[in-house]
Formats: sequence, C-alpha cells, structure tokens
Amino acid sequence: MAKELGSDLDPLDVELSDLPQELRWREWMCRIEAIIFASGKVVPREMLQKVIGKSANLELLIEDIQAELKGRPYELVAIAGGWMHRTRPQYSNAIHAAADLGEKGMSFTETEMTVLATIAYHQPISRAGLNELFGREVSRDLISRLQFKKLVGLGPRSPQRGAPFTYVTTVGFLAAFDLKSLRDLPDQSEVERNG
Repeated sequence: MAKELGSDLDPLDVELSDLPQELRWREWMCRIEAIIFASGKVVPREMLQKVIGKSANLELLIEDIQAELKGRPYELVAIAGGWMHRTRPQYSNAIHAAADLGEKGMSFTETEMTVLATIAYHQPISRAGLNELFGREVSRDLISRLQFKKLVGLGPRSPQRGAPFTYVTTVGFLAAFDLKSLRDLPDQSEVERNG
C-alpha cells in the first residue's frame, strides 16, 4: 500500500489496493469532491492527483462526479487546468434573495474593464505598453485595484530598458469570467465590433 499525505494520526492510503475496484473508485470520487467543495478557489490537478495515487484516471473520476451532479443546483467546472464547484447560473437570484447579498459582486468602472480586457488580450504587457495602446497614462492605482481583486498578477520582466514588470491575468480572472482558459476569450475583433 502506498501511503502519502497523511496526518500524524492517520496516513492517507492513496492507492486503496485493499478495496474492491468499485469501492476504490467511489472513495476516490468522494475525496476529489470533498477537496473541491472545501476549497474556495480553483483546485489544481496536482493536488487532486496526490489523494488518488498515480494509477487512478483523474479525468474519468471528474466525469463521473460531473455526471452525478446533473440536476443538482451546483456543478464541477474546469478552470485553468483545475476544478471548482460553481452554483448553476439559474440559481443566482435565489441565492441573492436568501442571503441578502444585494449587488456585492465584483464591480468595475468602464476604465478598469477596458484595461483588464487589454491586459487579457495583450499579455504579458507592461504599463508602458498599456500607455502606448491607450494613448495616455494608465495609473498604477488602477492596476493595483485589479491586482487587489486578484484578476491581474505580475508577469515576466519586459526585455525593454529597465526591465519593467509586465502584467498578466490570473486564475482568479478565469474564475470570475467563467473561462476554462484564455482560449475561451471571445475573438478580439468581435468584441471591438460589439463594444
């Protein structure tokens, strides 16, 4: 039996080789769902693989969990190479009414949204690059607000003189806009036509 990730009291048996295949599969599914349920953010593949061992097929386990959640008010969604529980959109009004959340969701000024979209489509991009695209200075405060909301992070240093920081979108950006990856962004020319 391979043992990993255990606590002081009970080492975790990830292979579960003493269980029949059907019960082993069910236990792996429960572990995966429990970890994702307990996390408030995207759970990376590597973390989930640690609790099911190397012999288990994570994608098939996820598919089985997703199949079981059909008809439930929440679902398991893939985001940036990991997974997260999400309430289905048709229940958002009920949640807001019951929790009296009002309009406490993430709100943006038009300028913040424009800068965020520009970073998403042109990343990694430096502040000087943003200034050039906008034809005016993009304030550090505005970028800081996007970083505070965990939508933008630091990218690699630019090869320009002085090696300024660049900015990139984060996993939080993907989760906030319900994207699996940046490939799911709408075509930029389509956005410009409709914007």
